[in-house]
This record gives sequence, structure tokens and C-alpha cells, in this order.
Amino acid sequence: MDNHKFNEFIKIAKNLNEIEIIPLLMGSVGLEVVTGKGWDAVDLDIHVPGDKGGWEVPPELNIHNWNEIVDIMKSKGYSLSDLHEHEFSKDGLSVEFGIIDTLPSFAGIQVEDLEMQQMEGIKYYLLNPHQYLRVYESSSRDSYRADNNNNKDIRKIDFLKRMIDDNLRGICSKKD
Repeated sequence: MDNHKFNEFIKIAKNLNEIEIIPLLMGSVGLEVVTGKGWDAVDLDIHVPGDKGGWEVPPELNIHNWNEIVDIMKSKGYSLSDLHEHEFSKDGLSVEFGIIDTLPSFAGIQVEDLEMQQMEGIKYYLLNPHQYLRVYESSSRDSYRADNNNNKDIRKIDFLKRMIDDNLRGICSKKD
């Protein structure tokens, strides 16, 4: 697991908590935390509250508290590299913000079903293996992602299915 990226997420989450945002750690870094397996994460994917219309809303308006998030990221030495993708970069690390409120329509995951985590008083959400499976299955049906990331997504889907199946077998064998 790449602790550098996770540690950077925790630092950003701390600042987001200060403006009453509890972020969701998504993508490969979050999957690494959940599975304990390295997934060669190339960036940080952080989801925060926003407009349920997602990308249909202008990029400067679809994430709530966007100006405050920009200020936080700039104070940490990041520069905004792509407004449409809500992407910041610093020293080769890309941090992209997505909209947590699109999870129900995208992957059938209700925001209230997310599991809150705490680390040193810093609050954040993390998907469980079942929720990650739903996200990656939904992502794999996206044409852009299918063309650019499908092999990685298929590996993650297969791993998560095995992990969930192994956990279910373990639970069933304990009942016997």
C-alpha cells in the first residue's frame, strides 16, 4: 500500500473537516486501504458533496464549497490543473475531486450507507468491498473507462469478487 498517497489524503481530509466536509476516499488508494493490496495508485480520488446533476452542471458550480476547496488545495501547494476534472497537482501527484452525491445514480450506493472512519480525529468515508465492487462494475460499463482502464478494473472486480466470496465462505464455515 502506498502510504504517501493515503497520508496526503488524511492531511487534505483534516482541512476539509475544518469546513465541515467529510470526504470519501475513492479509487485505488481507498481500495488499497480496504483490501490491504497494492493497486499501483497513480492519483488521489476524493469525493465531496456536490450537485446530484454531476457533470451536467458547470464545473465551477457542481461541487459544493468549491472556492473553499480551491483555497485549501492552494494553501497546500497544489495548483488547479483541470477545472472540468476538478484536478489539482503538486510534485507529480494528482488529486481529483468527484461528487459523492452521484453515487446513488452511478452505482446504487446510498450516501447514508457509507462507513465513516476516523484517524486521529479526522473523519472520512471509505467504501466497503461490496460497495467497491458496485463502483468498479459500474465504471467498467463506462465507455471512456472501458477503453482506458478496463484491464485494471477487471482485475479489481475479480479480486473483490474472490475476497467477498472468501469472506462469505469463512462466515458460513464458522456457523457450521
